Amino acid sequence: MALLLALIVLSCNQEEKKQQLASSKPNVILILIDDQGYGDISALGNPFIETPNIDALHNVSARFTDFHVSPTCAPTRAALLTGRHNNRTGVWNTVKGRSLILERETLVAQMFKDNGYNTGMFGKWHLGDNYPFRPEDKGFEEVLSHGGGGMGQTMDYWNNDYFDDMYLHNGQLKKYEGYSADIWFDEAIKWIESKENEPFFCYIPSNTAHSNYNVEDKYYKDLEGNDSIPHAPFLGMVRNIDENLGKLVTYLKESAKLDNTILIFTTDNGTAQGAKTEGHRLDGFIKQGYNAGMRGVKASKYEGGHRVPLFIHWKDGGLNVGKDINELTAHYDIVPTLVDLCNLEVDDSIKFDGTSLKPLFNGNNSEFKDRIVITNSQRVENPEPWRRTSLMQGKWRLVDGVELYNLETDPEQRHNIIDQHPEKVAELKKAYDAWWEEISPSYKDQPYIYIGHEKENPVTLYCHDWHTEKEATPWHQRHIRSAFIDNGYWLVKVAETGKYSMKLRRWPKETGLSLNAEAPIRPALEGTSVKATKKGIALNIVNARLKIQNYDEVKKVDASKEYVEFEVDLQAGETKMQTWFTLNDGEELGAYYVDIKKK
Repeated sequence: MALLLALIVLSCNQEEKKQQLASSKPNVILILIDDQGYGDISALGNPFIETPNIDALHNVSARFTDFHVSPTCAPTRAALLTGRHNNRTGVWNTVKGRSLILERETLVAQMFKDNGYNTGMFGKWHLGDNYPFRPEDKGFEEVLSHGGGGMGQTMDYWNNDYFDDMYLHNGQLKKYEGYSADIWFDEAIKWIESKENEPFFCYIPSNTAHSNYNVEDKYYKDLEGNDSIPHAPFLGMVRNIDENLGKLVTYLKESAKLDNTILIFTTDNGTAQGAKTEGHRLDGFIKQGYNAGMRGVKASKYEGGHRVPLFIHWKDGGLNVGKDINELTAHYDIVPTLVDLCNLEVDDSIKFDGTSLKPLFNGNNSEFKDRIVITNSQRVENPEPWRRTSLMQGKWRLVDGVELYNLETDPEQRHNIIDQHPEKVAELKKAYDAWWEEISPSYKDQPYIYIGHEKENPVTLYCHDWHTEKEATPWHQRHIRSAFIDNGYWLVKVAETGKYSMKLRRWPKETGLSLNAEAPIRPALEGTSVKATKKGIALNIVNARLKIQNYDEVKKVDASKEYVEFEVDLQAGETKMQTWFTLNDGEELGAYYVDIKKK
């Protein structure tokens, strides 16, 4: 009897502690929208669409007018979730093995988890699809995601097309009914609802408005035929995002969670299709659409490539009145800000590159007056100094070390004034050299995909993660015989010494296609602007080769089989792995998929 009473008292105490924790700690929802730019919001000037729910959040938030991210997807995610410059985390590309975040990095989800929070993620990850890079390896307890950096990419389930797709729920494939962005928000709401008396950190990185631009007609049909609009379905996706944000805010209000929730809305790079340029496709001046008066679009080194919206709302923290904050800020400031606002205890070994934004909420900009923010788009195996780089200080912009702009007098970056300010250029170049010297030693650190590890066995490797100095075939052309055949190597870490089965494939397992089969168009590519609207053609593959550690063997191919299997004895440790398919005309390509299992 005494034991029973003790257990009852203990249970009551634990529940009381949970309720105290929930009431004392703010919840956090971090929304990251893919490829939506600063100008793709009506409150920020877009003349073509209304975004009433995003506008409503803008009206009651601290909104940052000079907030910068990386020019492309994965690098932004790495910086946003670590508080460290993306180059330091090993992520400076979206493909070629450099979208894999280094194993040593601690992400914000782990920080929240260590501080008693529940952690959930719903949407696009794009920091690695294998152990140890997956969201569940980086602190997220609840995970719903698709593969790769976009639907239709090699990691994504073959038949996914944004509607009624297969997603990974806590590591297991599961079919969901509905539109992708709707599912991310709906499932996030369900998960939040299940954490009634417990604090949560919820990350919603929608895969929209990334290509391919599949969305219901009702969101964009009224926009078609307007010559000022470069891409109606893209803006339709933005409308759908706005609708989902409204649904989330309504739920938070009705469940009385909104007031003590830090709600953050931002995007991962400049607009992908809200504006079109003349001249250079990324860096030119805007000729069609709207981009808030900025030069360039997604992936540009100019403002239009990396200046994006950031809204932060938290009523209980005093952030519920619309207020512009004009200081220069960046994606790696978000984690230090959350650590500060939520009073998280973080290991002293974690060193942030960012700075907490909390002082700016109260008008204290002393730490931001002369700060320098550097963005770059490397897209190579080894980073190079000044490669597609914007060094920012106040309203100064030093681009590639050879162009200088002052946004106060030239917001569109039309006039290079580098010859007029030699002292300023020397000052900024000195700062860049010091930054490069400090950060570049980390470039030697490599991301290794584990094989034979208990956390993921079997494992599938994807050509998306090949390391190569060559320009690889675009992901949407991978199954088409293009002007050249591509290949590369994987960096792998053999977890345990033993015998391994390796199945080399051209097509993913779920297709059931033979090595030499012709494949239909991937559903995600049908009817889109992507130029890969041909069928994957049949290739006459005659030989397969596998090279790893001391093993280097060639096998003849049976064209009727789905794969060629090798059995290899491997020693534990880090190594390179490469595959080849040889065609009857002597040309070679790599195996786009390799299934590996430790026996």
